[in-house]
Amino acid sequence: MESSTSRTSLNCISLADPDTQRSVALLKQACLDSGFFYVLDHGISQEFMDEVFAESKKFFELPNSEKMKLLRNEKNRGYTPMLDEILDPENQVNGDYKEGYYIGVEVPAEDPQSNRPFYGPNQWPSEEVLPKWREVMEQYHREALRVAKSVARIIALALNLDEDFFDRPEMLGDSIATLRLLHYEGQVSNPSKGVYGAGAHSDYGLITLLATDDVVGLQICKDRNAQPQVWEYVAPVKGGFIVNLGDMLERWSNSIFRSTLHRVVLDGQERYSIAFFVEPSHDCVVECLPTCKSETNPPKFPPITCSVYLSQRYKDTHADLSTYSDGKA
Repeated sequence: MESSTSRTSLNCISLADPDTQRSVALLKQACLDSGFFYVLDHGISQEFMDEVFAESKKFFELPNSEKMKLLRNEKNRGYTPMLDEILDPENQVNGDYKEGYYIGVEVPAEDPQSNRPFYGPNQWPSEEVLPKWREVMEQYHREALRVAKSVARIIALALNLDEDFFDRPEMLGDSIATLRLLHYEGQVSNPSKGVYGAGAHSDYGLITLLATDDVVGLQICKDRNAQPQVWEYVAPVKGGFIVNLGDMLERWSNSIFRSTLHRVVLDGQERYSIAFFVEPSHDCVVECLPTCKSETNPPKFPPITCSVYLSQRYKDTHADLSTYSDGKA
């Protein structure tokens, strides 16, 4: 049972606002209410955002044979075909009706760090096919990480922590930040029949920055336990990011802040979006923050390292790579 007709309204946080306390108050209210908010005035120009979307579209318009040369590897770098990912297996009849491309932190193959999960060289389209593609995506990765760190400082203050809490090396100083380009084909979703652009899920890490085109499709469910579940559309915001909290922040905050279910429901229009997933370092232990526990509110989750948690979540939601070599997917 569910309903989804209305649009939700989200708080807007301006990174140019000199009144830090106002930003903290707006963000805190958003994190308690829905785990979603808008971020504006982030310092990435509209011209550059347009260029990133244009380059993304160029890749997805390539022939399938070209895209499959860059099929994601065991480090989750590269191309993910339509239906590769199934985010809500209990309710989806197929995988997500989207294709994507993962770009992570660039670590050369000869670097010992490249042996770790989620680290290593990225896969890049050839410069003959897409000349500016790598340069644009690497710049966007740097810019988005800068914005994410600014948002994390406001989150830290909202949790009564030192402003630079998430800047430490084991946190975002050495983060597993992953850019994912997404393209939804012009298909009509049908939730009652288990057909979605992207199935219902919560994100895995600290926060996600989402840039979208002007096609509405993102829906959130503020209370996953409600019966029926109520799904509300989130409007795109020109020049801004839709930001949402991930599961690790919910664990850190002892469920005070929310990692909210969301999905993509399509009306037949093609849709492009760019997600930037921000997670701490591999060895970071995610455990209840001292400001979020008390005698009456003890820790709800056991400590877990970022690497272990992420590895399991990716394994649970993506097709086994052997299905492609076996010709089954």
